[in-house]
Amino acid sequence: MRTTECWTFLAMFDVAIRDDVLQLVRPGTTWLSSGWNGGLLDADAAYNISVPEGFQRTDLDAYIDERRASAGFDRTGPALLTGVDLQHARGARCGSVEAVVTAGISNPAALPMNTDATASLGDATEEEAEPGTVNVIVGTTRSLDDGSLATLLSVAVEAKATTLLAETGFPGTTTDAVIAACDPNADEATFAGSGTPIGAAARVCVRDAVRASLRSRYETRALPSSVEDAKYGVTTDAQAETFEL
Repeated sequence: MRTTECWTFLAMFDVAIRDDVLQLVRPGTTWLSSGWNGGLLDADAAYNISVPEGFQRTDLDAYIDERRASAGFDRTGPALLTGVDLQHARGARCGSVEAVVTAGISNPAALPMNTDATASLGDATEEEAEPGTVNVIVGTTRSLDDGSLATLLSVAVEAKATTLLAETGFPGTTTDAVIAACDPNADEATFAGSGTPIGAAARVCVRDAVRASLRSRYETRALPSSVEDAKYGVTTDAQAETFEL
């Protein structure tokens, strides 16, 4: 059985929080974002921005620029939005990996495993959900190619879903997003899957940061016990048609 060892190392990111804007800085970093206007890009910083209750803005690029400028952050980079107050942001480090997380589940997304439903997804509408959101930013001080960086993102998503399922009974929310990052100028690592040092470290960092953020946010409030009990949320109870190949 292989175990993951965590040792002391220099931080991946310089982190600052001002005016409900969290900035993570590492010059020359490559980022892969599943969030708004995401994808692959090189930048010196990334952001997690807490939005107010009842948030209605749709001009998100302009909004992000405004919030970043008002907080005094002049570096551009990918940004995630969350309804979680940044006092509940938590980080974790292991090996060459660091993760920073905000976790809220006011809008859980349930996926039942036992259903006889015949509902169609064709009638579903795209509605703006109140952004409780679980946002994960995970990075490694190693260099990864584009495919391995995508693998790191998928490992983080898997760890997030596994942790949320164990802690809350839901695998995620309707607005979760992940950013994966690496240092393109560092020593190269060929793979980042769950069985590699980077992937294993990412799993424990995401798990422990998600747990810590949940414990902070729900220290004085109850976790929703069902989608019906939550303020917002969805249950995907349709069934797909399966076929043999």
